[in-house]
Amino acid sequence: MEMTFRWFGKDDPIPLEYIRQIPGMKGIVSAIYDVPVGEAWQLEKILDLKNKVETAGLKLSVIESVPVHEDIKLGKPTRDKYIENYQKTIRNLGKARIPVVCYNFMPVFDWTRSQLDYRLPDGSTALIFEDEVIQQMDPISGELSLPGWDTSYSKDEMKDLIKEYKNNVNEEKLWENLEYFIKSIIPVAEEVNVKMAIHPDDPPWSIFGLPRIITNKENLERFISLYDSPFNGLTMCSGSLGADPNNDFPEMLRYFGKKGRVHFVHARNIKHLGAKSFQESAHLSSEGSLDMYEIIRVLHDIDYTGPIRPDHGRMIWGEQGRPGYGLYDRALGAAYLNGLWEAEEKNRKRKN
Repeated sequence: MEMTFRWFGKDDPIPLEYIRQIPGMKGIVSAIYDVPVGEAWQLEKILDLKNKVETAGLKLSVIESVPVHEDIKLGKPTRDKYIENYQKTIRNLGKARIPVVCYNFMPVFDWTRSQLDYRLPDGSTALIFEDEVIQQMDPISGELSLPGWDTSYSKDEMKDLIKEYKNNVNEEKLWENLEYFIKSIIPVAEEVNVKMAIHPDDPPWSIFGLPRIITNKENLERFISLYDSPFNGLTMCSGSLGADPNNDFPEMLRYFGKKGRVHFVHARNIKHLGAKSFQESAHLSSEGSLDMYEIIRVLHDIDYTGPIRPDHGRMIWGEQGRPGYGLYDRALGAAYLNGLWEAEEKNRKRKN
């Protein structure tokens, strides 16, 4: 596996030189952050980002993400122009030899939490999703603002957008719109040798009455069947899929890994607090509800050679920064995951 680290470009308080100092770190996961959603990414911008990363001694391993315009998800007549721009972006990423693109198809909101600085017993802070709190929140009020969300909407625009989904798009309609999109972009990805890796919905259930469909094994199977191609793949996120206690993440990882559809892995631990409530924790298995060793063991079993990144970390040692994306805890996570991989690899060599 190839250890990578998410970097938010020039606005990220963590410099590339610090990331390079993390033992075993090979690649960067990043994006172009100053292009409006729906517009095509120019090759020059992509190459500039790639050059910055490579100058720091790292590889631009994954683009995360190329956002999908809401008109595509809604299936509006204007979607074709946005899909055409998306195709142009994929072609330019192919010209820059970017191997993997992570994206999602979540209506309106990206990953959602009820609190960004929940204090854990050890004094660190982490992200938390408390279902009872979310149920009382009004997403139109402006009280919710998380990294990765499109903040270009006014409150009135947000209200109209949510209403449009509720009136016109249920789960089956969202599947139809996703299929239309996939059948338009995967042939381009095949042409330019870019692996597309859809990210599961986070959390993997409906929020604020909006449909979510990339949520479990059955739906992931349905997704890859929309267009049968090795370039139509998955980002397997332990913290997203693992938030639902009914999802056996290691088993899902093994199943889709054997099919050759796992193109990117997000590794983080979470602690279940209820059927639809969880807190994010340190990566160590004993700190949460997921067996991180088992996840790494499965990756070793399927001979995974693709990118993996330590996902959301706690804020520790007084660090201030982007919630979930501090340096210290994610660096600890990377070291832990690399240690598990080395131990598994050496253990197998001894047995042989």
